[in-house]
Amino acid sequence: MNSRYSAFLRRFIRHKMAVFCLILLLCLICMAVFAPLITSYSPTKPSGKFQLPPGGEHILGTDKIGRDMFTRILYAMRVSLMVGLLSTLIATATGVTLGLISGYFGGIIDRLIMGFTDMVMSFPYILLVLVAASIFKPGMWSIVLILGFVDWPGVARLVRGNVLSLRETNFIKSDITAGMPGTYILFSEILPNTIAPVLVYATNVFAISILDEAALSFLGMGIQPPTPSLGNILNGAESLSVLTGKPWLWLPAGIVIFLLVICINFVGDALRDAFDPRSSL
Repeated sequence: MNSRYSAFLRRFIRHKMAVFCLILLLCLICMAVFAPLITSYSPTKPSGKFQLPPGGEHILGTDKIGRDMFTRILYAMRVSLMVGLLSTLIATATGVTLGLISGYFGGIIDRLIMGFTDMVMSFPYILLVLVAASIFKPGMWSIVLILGFVDWPGVARLVRGNVLSLRETNFIKSDITAGMPGTYILFSEILPNTIAPVLVYATNVFAISILDEAALSFLGMGIQPPTPSLGNILNGAESLSVLTGKPWLWLPAGIVIFLLVICINFVGDALRDAFDPRSSL
């Protein structure tokens, strides 16, 4: 077991950019988690003059009503990461459960689950998100549930495919012949051998969820002010004067979104190669 983990670690470390991105991602997460210890300003209350440029007590300046931008970025990262994490957990748990049931039991259950999965996937992704967001009351939990619902079909199809492959292996057939319970076979034999591709796919869902939250909040259909999120901070760039003359009001939020998404994607790519035993060490 130790040699297996050592091989996994060696394959992951071989991706220098992924290691750097993982360190950067952990730093950003720590900054978001410990935001109250990093800054003494409130993310929702004015703390200085309106639209101050970066410098002095406000290293990223202040917004149009005098709130410290650095503080708002830290708390916005916390909200965006929370939305991305929770929606990824919901989508992954739902997809894994339905994929296991569909692939293992087959028959009418498989046809029903895959039929519903295909129906959800047949809708244009962004259109489905926008329609759902317009129906429900804007807020963090609404966005979490919406993104969790629209992102599970890909996980379900991935897991189902792996289950169908594993079900034909000798060790699963021997468990069935020995009369082992279906729950034991599913969760003790099949699921551990499906975790690797699910984790890799989950990193992609995590990055997409952060982007989707930012897009919905930018359009006014996501996290509502005064609660800061990276998307509603970008909303301030709708004005041409702000876009061209006051970049501190939107550029830091855009950079943070870029860093979060690119770091998660690089880590996901490295995990995919590290989980592959055929990868050279």
